[in-house]
Amino acid sequence: MAETDPMTVAERRKYLHKMRLRYWQAKKKSERGRLLDEMEAVTGLHRKSLLRLINGDLVRKPRQRQRGKVYGLDVNAAIGTIARSLDYPCAERLKPVLVWTAEHLEAHSELRLEAGVRELLEKISVSSLRRRLPASQRATQRIAHRKGLPSPTFAQKQMIPIRRIEWNERRPGHFEVDLVHHCGINAEGQYAHTLQMVDVASGWSECRAVLGRSYLVMQDGFERIASRLPFDIREIHPDNGSEFLNAHLVRYWKDKVQVELSRSRPFHKNDNRFVEENNFSLIRAYVGYGRLDTIEQVRLLNQLHDQLWLYHNFFQPVMRLAEKQWQEHRLKRIYDDAAPPFDRLCKLGAFSPAVQQELNALRQATNPMILREEIQTLIDRLSALPCAKEGQIEDVHLSLFTFPNKEAVPIQ
Repeated sequence: MAETDPMTVAERRKYLHKMRLRYWQAKKKSERGRLLDEMEAVTGLHRKSLLRLINGDLVRKPRQRQRGKVYGLDVNAAIGTIARSLDYPCAERLKPVLVWTAEHLEAHSELRLEAGVRELLEKISVSSLRRRLPASQRATQRIAHRKGLPSPTFAQKQMIPIRRIEWNERRPGHFEVDLVHHCGINAEGQYAHTLQMVDVASGWSECRAVLGRSYLVMQDGFERIASRLPFDIREIHPDNGSEFLNAHLVRYWKDKVQVELSRSRPFHKNDNRFVEENNFSLIRAYVGYGRLDTIEQVRLLNQLHDQLWLYHNFFQPVMRLAEKQWQEHRLKRIYDDAAPPFDRLCKLGAFSPAVQQELNALRQATNPMILREEIQTLIDRLSALPCAKEGQIEDVHLSLFTFPNKEAVPIQ
């Protein structure tokens, strides 16, 4: 509870218990009037209510008649449909976008809002919403199943300054970067990786699957991300992995892309906290831990990342830390209202008017329920593809975004 929140009923009763003794001990009428003025200012209650409470026993009486249900089956059904379309986020993330998503689904004929349901969705509290999103339902019906872990090595570190992007950075374009390994239980040979970039200010995520970790595929991945990114890159902030901190990529970033380059402290994953969290929630949760090492798997994985790009950036509400407060030697973190990364970037003015209009039209034309089903279909197709056989050679050029003849290998 914030310090500026009004007093609860229990807090008012405790305060009046202490003030009642002082009021009874006051002999002058003026002194009692001053105490009543003080209690009125502190509690916000009327003087007559204060007199009735002070002259009573201040014991809270049990409710004689229970309240009836406010939210009926129609509201529960609407909440279930909305939660399912967004893959069952928590109540804190779902509440700020509940009404907007309901209207969006209604426009796509996925939901029909009966009379009065919209008003009830506007006033429902986070606690009431949480009771209608049981943990068992989220665990059994979500398509995201969280798992995962990657690791770094040494390269040209002395050239890159060590720093940490501030949690309250409000300028879009400061990207934390990481690489997720899809090697399964065996790290031998060449296998797929997911290159991910997360904007600290908005939570906007860009992913690209590459085969191996060579300079050729890493540069291709960054160029594919830069070609789709609707706003400018200000800073690249990877960990200390050799796939990022090598002479080729350092020269590429500084000479060709011309962006600021920094790195995190060794063995401090919290320096890249935003992208590390997305490694679990946006990649491992959908792709899992299996091995992916063929051209077909990499190309299908990129199709999945393209759909997740639309699903996450335009529909998934994300929370951002708004304030830090020290209360009784403990740090309290206060988060803002959850909102999709696209909405956050619109508020920050990251897009040109033409780009914002184009992206908004893309979201309006997208049905999140159908998009979720397409994601599930791609996950099923990816899990059904076989891995490379022993001795099988894969041509990484066929996985490149810029390779002219990549259509020669069709996806089964």
